[in-house]
Amino acid sequence: MMNAFLFIILSSCFVTGQIRYSVPEETKKGSLIGNIAQDLGLDLKRLQTGRARIVSGESMQYAELKQDKGTLVVKERIDREELCGDITPCSIGFEIILENPIELHRIIIEVLDVNDHPPTFQKGHLNFEISESALLGSRFVLDSADDPDAEQNSLQSYFLTPNDYFVLKVHSNPDGKYAEMVIQKALDREEQPTLSLKLIAVDGGNPQKSGTVNIDVTVLDVNDNAPVFNQTVYRASVVENTSKGTYITRVNATDADSGSNGEITFCFSKIKGNAVDIFSIDENSGMVYVKGQVDYEKDKKYEIRVEAKDQGGLTDSCKIIIEVLDVNDNEPVITIMSFSTFVSEDSPPGTTVAVFKIKDYDSDVNGLVTCSVNEGMPFEIRSSISDYYNLISEAYFDRETVPEYNVTITATDSGSPPLSSSATLRLTISDVNDNAPLFEMQTYSVYFPENNAPGLSLFTVSARDSDWHQNSRVSYFLVEQQIDGTPVTSLVSINAETGVLQARHSFDYEQLKRFTFYITAQDGGSPPLTSNATIHIFIQDQNDNTPQILYPVQTGGSMVAEIVSRSAEVGYLVTKVVAVDVDSGQNAWLSYKLQKATDRALFEVGLQNGEIRTVRQVTDKDAVKQKLTVIVEDNGQPSRSATVNINVAVADTPEALTEFTDIEHNYEYNDSLTFYLVLALIIVSFLFIATIIAILSVKCYRWRRERMFYKSTGNLPVIPYYPPLYADVGGTGTLQHMYNYETYRTTDSRKSDVKYARPSAESIISLGTAGTQTLTHAKKDNLTSDSEHQQQKPPNADWRFNQNQRPGPSGAAATPDVPMGTGPWPNPPTEAEQLQALMAAANEVSEATNTLGPGTMGLSTRYSPQFTLQHVPDYRQNVYIPGSTATLSANPQQPQQPPQALPAPQVTSAQVEPPKPQTPASKKKITKKEKK
Repeated sequence: MMNAFLFIILSSCFVTGQIRYSVPEETKKGSLIGNIAQDLGLDLKRLQTGRARIVSGESMQYAELKQDKGTLVVKERIDREELCGDITPCSIGFEIILENPIELHRIIIEVLDVNDHPPTFQKGHLNFEISESALLGSRFVLDSADDPDAEQNSLQSYFLTPNDYFVLKVHSNPDGKYAEMVIQKALDREEQPTLSLKLIAVDGGNPQKSGTVNIDVTVLDVNDNAPVFNQTVYRASVVENTSKGTYITRVNATDADSGSNGEITFCFSKIKGNAVDIFSIDENSGMVYVKGQVDYEKDKKYEIRVEAKDQGGLTDSCKIIIEVLDVNDNEPVITIMSFSTFVSEDSPPGTTVAVFKIKDYDSDVNGLVTCSVNEGMPFEIRSSISDYYNLISEAYFDRETVPEYNVTITATDSGSPPLSSSATLRLTISDVNDNAPLFEMQTYSVYFPENNAPGLSLFTVSARDSDWHQNSRVSYFLVEQQIDGTPVTSLVSINAETGVLQARHSFDYEQLKRFTFYITAQDGGSPPLTSNATIHIFIQDQNDNTPQILYPVQTGGSMVAEIVSRSAEVGYLVTKVVAVDVDSGQNAWLSYKLQKATDRALFEVGLQNGEIRTVRQVTDKDAVKQKLTVIVEDNGQPSRSATVNINVAVADTPEALTEFTDIEHNYEYNDSLTFYLVLALIIVSFLFIATIIAILSVKCYRWRRERMFYKSTGNLPVIPYYPPLYADVGGTGTLQHMYNYETYRTTDSRKSDVKYARPSAESIISLGTAGTQTLTHAKKDNLTSDSEHQQQKPPNADWRFNQNQRPGPSGAAATPDVPMGTGPWPNPPTEAEQLQALMAAANEVSEATNTLGPGTMGLSTRYSPQFTLQHVPDYRQNVYIPGSTATLSANPQQPQQPPQALPAPQVTSAQVEPPKPQTPASKKKITKKEKK
């Protein structure tokens, strides 16, 4: 990476050699530049014994010599552009000197450029106003980009965003590359009045960097001649430190146009560094003046590009090269090499405080420097070697007296007039623990109110220590002691860091009015120093106690009354209210007021003494019994109060007291009576609500019972009525000496009263082919019989119910859709109807049992195994259906067919039992049913 060139010149007394190294700029600190010992052929021991060191005349050392390794490394950041600017190649020179014998070697380090700067434009935005009559090939010089890098890393080319009107041409001249924008297509303001372009400048580094500037082109009308400078380059010189406004040179340009299109204005189009703050140009005349401070040591030459622009926006440019002439204007430069910011106050005289270097860039007499320190300071300056000086103390330090020193070092050269410079060193004296903490006061008095919250901050003590840092850090402690047998730490506490006193609990003025304790302040030195202070705590009273009535005494026994004679005069002393308040101060100041009275116009109370006196003459009209209520208030904020009731009897004899006592008892009786009345009202209300709840419960219970009874009718005995949704499925046989069996089942099988229902096709009695009736089936589980046996006439061969005699509910009427007696029940049977049906069924069973004798069909024999057809009576004459008004009768118009299949039974005469008379209970039930 590095190239070394060794040149060695030998002489009789010392050896001089020259080595050249190269290093890229921006190399990290500590990076290796070269091996000096190897390149010079020196031993490492020689470098150490010869005290090899770098000697440089510059204020900044960029390289450092490592004696133990014999290498040269980078010490400070190297910026080629800051160091050399546009000058190439860029190098740094210094010497390495060895002693015993003396050897001097010249070292030159060439700084190689790296691409660390992108091209930049001075302006971020370029505006062009171009006439639409501009000819094809018209040129518009663009601002050049500035890239402080050198050679390949510097600016290489420009690019313009593609467009139809302009192309970019890049030119090179001795001071760099610049670009021109050339019209390749005629402009038309009406077609496109403005154009927005971008100019991109790129360098040749790796990686490549670029800069961009926006170009706005405004098309103007009819301006076809651009300004033209009479020179391409103008040269001028100026002496540094020239005053502002000094004329330097003038540029000249002409425009072939006339009128406003021929008026030219001048401006700087490209200016480097701080030249824009140093020079100015008159935009009308083109004259260049000094605007700021010209300094040869900063810039030795300025290159400024001037642009001439006419009113139509056409431009031309030229360059001005201004050389700066040097004068003696440099003052000495003070560089601090080593400085101890802190010095202990017990340091002895002769202690070295700082080492510094003074350099004047002028030469000869103007470069000779003398050094001094400001007066009144206990320091002196001694020179050890050329250009190096030591700052040494002359006396002992006391930090508490002077904690720091601002030492001003002044360097003055020998020029005429002389130039000087100064540097100020701020020296801080470090502390030694030689001072104890001191309280602001030796005794503190603290006042705070009682009833404070636990943990309340009472007071803050402060002690100051004139020492520094840890030596001045103060901590606070309570001195152990007893206050009325109680440790002080149980009453108060103190924050060791802040000195804040806090109450450990709430204080009561009536119990503890004041107490005293001691506090110690201790610094953080080694050994620590301490001091003490006394604290007096005074507890202030608050209005936290109500007044106490001493007289008259309020008891729960008999009422005592004061007697006022009816002959009492105005101002008569009736009694006196005596009260006390255990508080103090104004919190214990009591005032008396009359709050209530039977007759306010008769008595008054003394505001301060509590005396109750009459305010007018007592008359016979005044009531005997007078009751007064006096309120006693203290003067606290807020105030507290107590009340007392006083009974006064206006009478001439003590017997009035008895009446007064009776009245009081009556008042007590009335209070008890009111209590009992309220209690009775509550009990009556409760009973009323309970009654309502009981009635509602009974209603709900009956309703549920009716529903359950209706749904569970299948488990009850057969009731002689047709329930709702029942239909007749039984046959109507006409055989002699046998029963007609009828079975009822519900149309809804979920509500059937019969567990087994015979299908409609299985009739008990069927007709043969010759018209003879035969018995086909007899299901004992589903048969029911009438309760009475009646002797019937021979039945007709064909008999049936009349249209109006079909089984159905009583009083049921026929409708167009439903014939009389065949429709369902209109409403479910009520409880009364069900009970009536049960009673009727029981009567029929009882009568049937009594009528039938042995061998006849009864309830018990009907279901027995011996049941035969000869036991069946003939019901062809009349059939009575329980629960129905329909009656089966013979049809006389049809001939009767004698039975053939069965022998004729013995005919016994029987009369149909007439209906039983109705009892009042049954009438009532029937009436209720009909109403429903």
